[in-house]
Amino acid sequence: MLAQLVYVSSRKSTCSDQEIEKILSACQKNNPHVEATGVLLYSKDKFIQYLEGDSKQLLSLFDKIKQDSRHEQVRMISYGPIKEKAFPSWHMATKQLSKSEVEYKTHISIEDKKIFHQLLKGQQQEGSKVLSLLKQFFN
Repeated sequence: MLAQLVYVSSRKSTCSDQEIEKILSACQKNNPHVEATGVLLYSKDKFIQYLEGDSKQLLSLFDKIKQDSRHEQVRMISYGPIKEKAFPSWHMATKQLSKSEVEYKTHISIEDKKIFHQLLKGQQQEGSKVLSLLKQFFN
């Protein structure tokens, strides 16, 4: 079954920008083998990752992600079936968020801003809302 999984975590202070490059490199190397795609948003203290692929592969991948020492307080905030991939050719895309406040370079509704701040707090969200919001960061 094709599924999506979104998690948020706290980036450890020891996780440098070079470590972010290592994460991206590992995703680009390993994700094609399990047909996982998605996006990673990060700031100086948070990660939000949207993954899509086979549901069993995603859960296995998430188990590995939870063990990664570069972050802590890993919380799944959305998981469920999808009909098709939103990022079919992106084995992992990344985007850095502003260090102090999220700067929206596109029109975003007050409701979407609220949802995004809830994501940052690790609060459960509906998968389609999360996907719609994350897509705006990559337009």
